[in-house]
Order: sequence, then structure tokens, then C-alpha cells
Amino acid sequence: MPEKTKLTVRIDRTALDRAKRYAADHNTSLSRLISEFLAMLDVEAQPSRTPILSRLTGILPAEASARHLAEAFVK
Repeated sequence: MPEKTKLTVRIDRTALDRAKRYAADHNTSLSRLISEFLAMLDVEAQPSRTPILSRLTGILPAEASARHLAEAFVK
């Protein structure tokens, strides 16, 4: 098990309250939520591969552009 340490951060009260509600709604602690988020950060990965980016990669043809997407949603 990795060694744990205490961290003090300053955060906007509104953001903290929202994060606490999110953690409670997902049956986890704020510490675990933050730890898991930080563990997902891979500073050496280029470009960043978040889970959502990994799922979306490759679903559009290579020639698709922002204009193609805009036209698809305007119809």
C-alpha cells in the first residue's frame, strides 16, 4: 500500500461544498476523490488521454472538421 501523507490546500468555499456533495453522492470520501483524480494525471502522456477522450478517439473520420460537426447538428 502506498504511503499516505497529509496535504493542505486552499480552495473556494463553493467549489469545496460542491466537491463534498459529489463525493457523498458517489459514496466516497473527498480524499479518495482527489487521490483518484490525481492518479489519473499522467504528466508524461502527450496528448492527455482521459477516459472520455479514449472512448471518443477514432469515432469520426479523419477528414471531419468543426464545420462538418456544426452542419451535422444544425440540420
